[in-house]
Amino acid sequence: MSTLNDLMQHSGLPQLEARMLMQYATGWSRVSLISRGLDELPVVKMQLFSDLVGRRLSGEPMAYIIGVREFYGRDFKVNPNVLIPRPDTETLIEWVLNECHLAAQQPLEVLDLGVGSGAIAVTLACERPAWRVSAVDVSVEALRVAADNATTLGAEVNFLESDWLAIFEGRSPSPQFDLIVSNPPYVATGDEHLSQGDVRFEPRGALTDESDGLTNYAFLVQTVPKYLKDGGQLWFEHGYDQGNAVRQMLIQAGFDRVKTIKDLSGNERVSGGYKTTAPSFL
Repeated sequence: MSTLNDLMQHSGLPQLEARMLMQYATGWSRVSLISRGLDELPVVKMQLFSDLVGRRLSGEPMAYIIGVREFYGRDFKVNPNVLIPRPDTETLIEWVLNECHLAAQQPLEVLDLGVGSGAIAVTLACERPAWRVSAVDVSVEALRVAADNATTLGAEVNFLESDWLAIFEGRSPSPQFDLIVSNPPYVATGDEHLSQGDVRFEPRGALTDESDGLTNYAFLVQTVPKYLKDGGQLWFEHGYDQGNAVRQMLIQAGFDRVKTIKDLSGNERVSGGYKTTAPSFL
């Protein structure tokens, strides 16, 4: 039998990934792996490690293999039914918390459109327990993942199955929110990234609108105002080259104080604005 160190060194993977998979296969901590590096691994665990390495070498995302990805300091469970949370989306979280900082203790009505793993909705609910967070998704499988994350992380979120805002249509009066956020599918159908890296394994419907990448923004900027209070806010994540297009849509739809925020790489990543007037909670 081979030692732990031998197996990791000859796995064909970067050291960090090999260590993470070994931790997953053995259930041991990083410190234990170091102290037991010369130990021989039992056949069963050696086979499990080999299987995990094979999956990674075939291109499967690490997050799907080990079933978790860190986001905003918390571990979120993920599987192939949801997108893998990415650091770029933390830009949306940071901006919303900053823009609404004076309302941190107020019961703002918040809606996340397209909840996926729950990264946005659950994080906002954890960071601002006073906020009343709701989240919708058309995918029942995604809602199950998000609800599991909310339970595990102790977040109170009202999850609803809906194709965008369809569940609210016909309600009288219409529900009104102080804040609506979304990370909609924004990759254009012909984008080469759809066939590269981790994206190959992620749910296509959560990545692309099967058009130019802007279809969902055009729909939502026209639909969302009906469900926003005066002074309410709408903020989107978008592609690095879509900031100008999204800003123009927001302006044409009558949003005020429209702006775009850059991510840590200097790319335009989040755009949004206010409905009609300055918000009463600032």
